[in-house]
Amino acid sequence: MREVEVKYRVQDREALLVALNACGIEPGPPVVQDDQAYAPQSWSYGDSKLGVPFVRLRTVDGRHTFTLKRPADNALACDEYETTVADREQMHAAILAMGFRATVRIAKVRRTAELPDGVLCVDDVAGLGTFLELERIVGDDVPGAAVQAELAAFVAALGVAASRTDETYDSLVRAALAAA
Repeated sequence: MREVEVKYRVQDREALLVALNACGIEPGPPVVQDDQAYAPQSWSYGDSKLGVPFVRLRTVDGRHTFTLKRPADNALACDEYETTVADREQMHAAILAMGFRATVRIAKVRRTAELPDGVLCVDDVAGLGTFLELERIVGDDVPGAAVQAELAAFVAALGVAASRTDETYDSLVRAALAAA
């Protein structure tokens, strides 16, 4: 199974929420996510992400999850594996021992809504602003680009000012830090 997503930087969060409401979509309550991103020691920003495993430790309300994503079609269409972990610090040490290095910390407030065929997220990312992300889990035989085109059509139909990005949050945060 793969996770396929599209991501948009949104100019006006309130206009987005109004447009979603008009479609009968009400994102849930805000949840704070604290993510630490990791990359293989041999990988550098600017290198291709295709086929390269990346990992993340996420904490939400004291619950920790470990996620491995390996981009298949592009950076936002990935093989994904995720599990709950009991001890964030021990998992951090294990990730480093496996040959990964910590890259950036991503702090965001996320509101989610379940859609019939996926998940919609409204993210307020520290240092970056507001984003709309749509995710869908698909079989390995489903082309990621086709799913991304469907998700993009949904976003376009909302009629809100938003610009699509093909970058992951870790790349966007890193670029913002480098520019500062």
